This record gives sequence, C-alpha cells and structure tokens, in this order.
Amino acid sequence: MIQEYWLNLPVKDIKRSKKFFAEIGFSFKTERETDTMTALLVGKAAMPIMLFEEKIFQNVVQNPISDASKTTEIMISFDAESKKEVDEMAEKVKKAGGNVFSKPQDIQGWMYGFAFSDLDGHRWNMLYMDLEKMSK
Repeated sequence: MIQEYWLNLPVKDIKRSKKFFAEIGFSFKTERETDTMTALLVGKAAMPIMLFEEKIFQNVVQNPISDASKTTEIMISFDAESKKEVDEMAEKVKKAGGNVFSKPQDIQGWMYGFAFSDLDGHRWNMLYMDLEKMSK
C-alpha cells in the first residue's frame, strides 16, 4: 500500500534553490537532504517536493531534462489565507530573485492570485480562494 508520494524537480544548484525557497518562506525536511537533493515543504503539507540537482535527476528519469524557462510541464499551486498574503508573497518572490510573470490580480470573480517562476524556470502560483463567491 502506498504510504506517501512526492513531486521531483530538477534544479541547477541545490544551495541556490534552497536559499531562494527559504527567502520566500518555505521550509525543508532536513532528514531527507544530501549535497544533491533536498525535500522542500510548501505550507503545512506533509508531501515534499524533492529538488534534485539536474545530473542526478537525469540519471533517474533517463530522458533529457526540459528547459523550464522555455517549456512548461507542470504548474505547482498553493493556497493563501488572504489577498494580503498573496501580495506579500509576490514581493518576497521578487526580492529573492524569482520572476513574477503574472502580477497579483482578481481571477474569475472568486480568486485572487499571482504566478511566478523560480530560479530554474519552474512555474508556481499562489491563490486566495473565496469559495462563497465560486459559481457552481
């Protein structure tokens, strides 16, 4: 029986990526850390996103690694408790060197969010969702 699952992302430099994600407020599961990988925790979720240096990642997937600055395979989304939290995170991302490619804005009348790419070009977005306003 499956006990847990996680996502795996290739990064060019573990130390650089870890610094970026720490600066925007994410944490790490340090018992799952080596010189070439780390377990990134987004919010209170127990499911880590494993960051692997590209050479290690490529050995495992046995396929070329796509250039995330030019193509997108996945967007990782996470929630916010308020519009203010979305705005604050967008500023943290900019300050840490990330690229905010979609500024904080209202979306579909019931969400407020922004989207960014990390230092390796992986796409992320943060959303505050007012479920009371969601059309059913």
